Amino acid sequence: MFSVCLSCQKSQFVRSGQLTWPHKLAVVHVPMSRLQPKKDKPLQPPRFPILHLLPQDQAPQIPPQEAQEEGLPSDHPRPDPPQPQPPTSSPSSTATPASGSSPGPGTSSPGSRSASSASTTPASSTASSASPAAARSSAPSSATPLLLEVYRHADGKMWLGFTALMEELLEEERRVADSMEADRVDKVRRLLMMSADKRIALSKIHHCRSLFGIPEDFRDRALKYPDYFRVVVDGDGRRVLELVNWDPHLAVSELEREFVVDEDGVKKAFRFPVKHNRDLDLDADDTRKLNLLNTLPLVSPYSDGASLDLWTLEAEKYRVGVLHEFLSLTLEKRASIHHIVEFKEEFSLTKHTYQMLLKQPRTFYLAGTEMNWVVFLKDAYDESGVLIRKDPQVLFNEKLYQYAGMTNMEPGMRI
Repeated sequence: MFSVCLSCQKSQFVRSGQLTWPHKLAVVHVPMSRLQPKKDKPLQPPRFPILHLLPQDQAPQIPPQEAQEEGLPSDHPRPDPPQPQPPTSSPSSTATPASGSSPGPGTSSPGSRSASSASTTPASSTASSASPAAARSSAPSSATPLLLEVYRHADGKMWLGFTALMEELLEEERRVADSMEADRVDKVRRLLMMSADKRIALSKIHHCRSLFGIPEDFRDRALKYPDYFRVVVDGDGRRVLELVNWDPHLAVSELEREFVVDEDGVKKAFRFPVKHNRDLDLDADDTRKLNLLNTLPLVSPYSDGASLDLWTLEAEKYRVGVLHEFLSLTLEKRASIHHIVEFKEEFSLTKHTYQMLLKQPRTFYLAGTEMNWVVFLKDAYDESGVLIRKDPQVLFNEKLYQYAGMTNMEPGMRI
C-alpha cells in the first residue's frame, strides 16, 4: 500500500504494520489499485486535502533511535511550505531609481517587493494555518457528503462524525423501530412456532435481524414480554429464546390466507408432479388434474414437520411451506443461502434445498449459483421487479440510501 505521513508529509511504500510511532498515528493508506501510473510517467504520490488541516506546531517529533531506524533526521522537521513567487514585473518597473530619489510608482524597493509578495500570496498557501471549520467551508461542496463530516475533536485529533441531518435520520429510525415493535414481536413468535423445538438461539436472531427488521436491542425488548418469550442459557453458554405460549391465531400461514382469497392461484403456485408411465397417454388436462391430487393438500409450516419421514412427499411439502412462510416474514420477501442455513436444524432442512426450490419456478425465483444463491418470492414483486408492499423500515432504508449518495440537498427535499 501507499502511505503518507501527515506529520512530515513524506510518502513511502510500506507494508501494513511497519510504521513506528508517531507515523502510525497519522498515516493515510491508499490501495495500490488507485495508484495506476500513466504511460511514460512515473508513479506519483497522491495529494490529500486533509494535510492542510494539521497545524505545523502539532508535528510530533521522532525519538532519535526510531529516526535512525527509518533513515530520517532526529528532529524530524516539517518541511516549510513553498513560498509564493512575486509576480513578474515589466521592464519599466524594474529600472533602478536614481541615487537619493524616491521610488516612483512604477518601481519597487526590496522591502516593498517583499510586502507586495506577501499581499499577493494565494489563499491556498494559508490553508494549513486556517481553522478546521474554515477549511471545511472552503472545500468544494460537491466533495462533502450530506451524512458525514470531518472535524477537529477536543483532543486535537481529526474525527469523522455524523452531520445534523444524519442525527435526525437516526432519530427517525428509532421511531420506526418503536412503532413496529409489536409486528416484530409477532414475527419472532412465528419463527419460534415453526421451529422444531420451539426455541432458537438469540445469536441467530441477532445475525438475521436486518432480514426481518428486528431492532438491534431485541434481546432487551424481549424481556418486556414474559408471556411470549423466555431466555434460557444452555450448557454451552448460549442464550436461547424459547416460546412460552402457543397462539393459534398466529399459526396461520400466508399461503392459507391466500387460499381463502384466491384458491385457484394457490393451486397453481406449487407443483409436485406424479411420476407415471407414458403408456397412459394422458393429455395436458389429465396430467394437471393428476398432479393436483398429489399437490394438495399442502402441509402447514406450523405443523410438526420434524416427525415426518425426511424423504417423503409430505416432508418436502412441509419444507417448501416453511421456506415460503420464512420469506413472507422478511422485509423484502427474499433471503440468501446464508440466512436460510442459519435455521437448518430448526426447520428440518436438507442439503438439497436448492434443488427443491428449483422445482417450484412459479413461486420462487433463484439468483446466483448452487453454492451462493438468493431466493425471491415472485408474487411479492411486480413486473418491473419492484417490491409491491413495502414495510416502513424498507421505505426508511430507501430514503437513507438516497441521502447517502448525495452531496447537496436538492430544493424541496424534506426528511
